[in-house]
Amino acid sequence: MLWPGGESLDNLASVLRTAGETNRLRLLALCAQGDLSVSELTRILGMSQPGVSRHLRMLCDVGLLERHQEGSWAFFHVPVAGHHAEMARFLIHCLDEHDPLISRDRQRLDEIRHERATRAEMYFRKNAPRWDEIRALHVEEDQVEAAIRECANRLTIRDLLDVGTGTGRMLQLLADRSHHAIGIDRSQDMLAAARVNLAKPGFSHCSVRRGDMYTLPFASPGFDLATLNMVLHFADRPQDVLGEVARVLHPGGHLLIVDFAPHAMTELIEDHAHLRPGFRTSDIEGWGQRHNLVMIAVRRLPGTPLTVMLWMLQKDPAGADERMPAQKRDLP
Repeated sequence: MLWPGGESLDNLASVLRTAGETNRLRLLALCAQGDLSVSELTRILGMSQPGVSRHLRMLCDVGLLERHQEGSWAFFHVPVAGHHAEMARFLIHCLDEHDPLISRDRQRLDEIRHERATRAEMYFRKNAPRWDEIRALHVEEDQVEAAIRECANRLTIRDLLDVGTGTGRMLQLLADRSHHAIGIDRSQDMLAAARVNLAKPGFSHCSVRRGDMYTLPFASPGFDLATLNMVLHFADRPQDVLGEVARVLHPGGHLLIVDFAPHAMTELIEDHAHLRPGFRTSDIEGWGQRHNLVMIAVRRLPGTPLTVMLWMLQKDPAGADERMPAQKRDLP
């Protein structure tokens, strides 16, 4: 592995000064394993919380770590893309993984992951029956996931965004198709479960954070593919959700929506908090057009009594005023 070039002399000196301390190197190595909170890092390092917070702040200041807030909690991780991510991973690569301190830190991290998994299992044990009720009403989940994979396999995906990520299943499903994947969800319980799932091998380039689908925490376009998997029926303003997702897509980027066709099951609204009884393709297409999203493909997965729909839209790089009508096709 080569040191990434392009850093100015002053900036490089600042990065090296900051990283050149034992506890900060330990923090880098830990945060490369996934999102960790201040309290979790304090437990692992056996230091005071103010001391750990100071080290974390210094690493964030030079770009070797990123911080995101979830209510009263703050989580830290190594950037997954960009110049500073390469520098952080170069430094971590230089560490001896058999060093006694590094080995002890990883052992304590495993204990924390076990605690996370136990809490997630309790949450799912409590809520799984409700989700199973809905799954029993449509085609098998593996058929839906196979269709999603077929859609994604046709695309070049560097940066993936999953809105309403829940347990992080979409990130897991498409991890091997992307270089960088991030999931957004409002529920801290769901994010906790997602972090357990993404702690497994093969998902180090995936991360999750708390956010709202109406105000995504990104200032500018940065994604090649965004997914809304069984999320839109919880939205009271679905057209605004499409507009916000369109805002963070690169020109030419894609949006994949997976949801139900129109149905008459009022119990999903009364008992499962659904706000919309499914969607017509014409509605999705119309909302997309308002935000420079062109419908390019549609697929139906009929079930009893619910039909699952997949809609693929593309952000038109030409702009809304110059757009030509798209030739819509069926997904495979």
